[in-house]
Amino acid sequence: MANNIKHQQLILDKLGIENLNSMQEEAALVINSTNNVVLLSPTGTGKTLAFLLPIIKNLDADCLNVQVLILVPSRELAIQIEQVTREMGTGFKANAVYGGRSISKDEIDLNHTPTILIGTPGRISDHLRRGTFSTENINTLVLDEFDKSLEIGFKDEMIEIIASLRMVKKRILTSATKGLKIPEFVGLENPKTINYLTKETTLLNIKTVISPTKDKLETLVDLVCSLKNEPAIIFCNFRDTIEMVSDYLNDNHISHGCFYGSMEQQDRERTLIKFRNGTHQLIVATDLAARGLDIPEIKYIIHYQLPLKRDEFTHRNGRTARMNSKGTAYVIQWKNEKPSDFTQNSEIEMIEKHATPESSKWKTLFISGGRKDKISKGDIAGLFFKEGKLNKHELGTIELKSDCAFVGVAASKVDELIKRFNNTHLKKRKIRVYVI
Repeated sequence: MANNIKHQQLILDKLGIENLNSMQEEAALVINSTNNVVLLSPTGTGKTLAFLLPIIKNLDADCLNVQVLILVPSRELAIQIEQVTREMGTGFKANAVYGGRSISKDEIDLNHTPTILIGTPGRISDHLRRGTFSTENINTLVLDEFDKSLEIGFKDEMIEIIASLRMVKKRILTSATKGLKIPEFVGLENPKTINYLTKETTLLNIKTVISPTKDKLETLVDLVCSLKNEPAIIFCNFRDTIEMVSDYLNDNHISHGCFYGSMEQQDRERTLIKFRNGTHQLIVATDLAARGLDIPEIKYIIHYQLPLKRDEFTHRNGRTARMNSKGTAYVIQWKNEKPSDFTQNSEIEMIEKHATPESSKWKTLFISGGRKDKISKGDIAGLFFKEGKLNKHELGTIELKSDCAFVGVAASKVDELIKRFNNTHLKKRKIRVYVI
């Protein structure tokens, strides 16, 4: 018992977490003692760590096959879970596979079989048909945000996958949505439910901003300027709306990123990277960004358009006011528009004119070398401090991928760093360095 506690604390130290929250502590106890678990908790409360900790504790270090399969609805969530698992530093290999990435890359990664395999149902079912990995030792199945996978049309693939997993003993379903019906094909018998959706875990303030014009664009800019460069997400319902809002923000010299389903995967990933490291303080997004994304805790959500369903309104707002911290969700409403049921009790906020926010002090550099080149975050930090002569406050977040890295640096140093490092060597690899 003492060894388990010590091992868990080492993992938390690596993740920079002091203590588990109450949901994570309860989840660890229940998952350890029960084979069928439903974990319900708001977006942003740490469900990934809640199920990973007890799962990893029971892995067999001598087994050479996949032992855990985690199904997720989106590429971004797959990547996030893969990254968290690696940052835990347990020694167990984890890989994520998903649509929009070449099968050949998957096969290279899976050639050295991971203990934990994470993926979208479409890509996992594809690999099962190809026989890329064995299912004979998969004893734990996690369906993360499983209702979302069903909602976006993965039911047939999930039925196919679950039917092929004949050795599964432990099933864990997670969601941030109330009132779920669990399909019979999941095979969940007498599950133990951990429900934190009914508990008061957030301090969210919902405010309505009235727009004199139907397009609401000028009001949106006034609102963004009033937030004074604090990170925020602007939610829209459609790609066309995002493009219109983005064009208007550009016309008003407001830096931002965009995030929606039909974007190229690389562009979506880079939007999130630049948001995490402060290059962008704003993202204009569809409901794809409402849950399951690895982004910083933020104070503000802006509903340029309200979603059609109350659940999506809740998920959007879950990006802020996480676990007893405060946050504000703004709803922009045209003056002649009937108020939504979602916002009946919200207060009206009057927005004063403010200056356009200053440009970010950060830029993001791309480096064409990563983990497979034996390059570490320490190697990159050392290069930028020693050879680049950066001070500590001029080097921001470093995100290391398999074949590349992204580094947040002071905007004033970008040109000098590119000139110094592009087409030079790092750990015997010639690297390209440029701003994204």
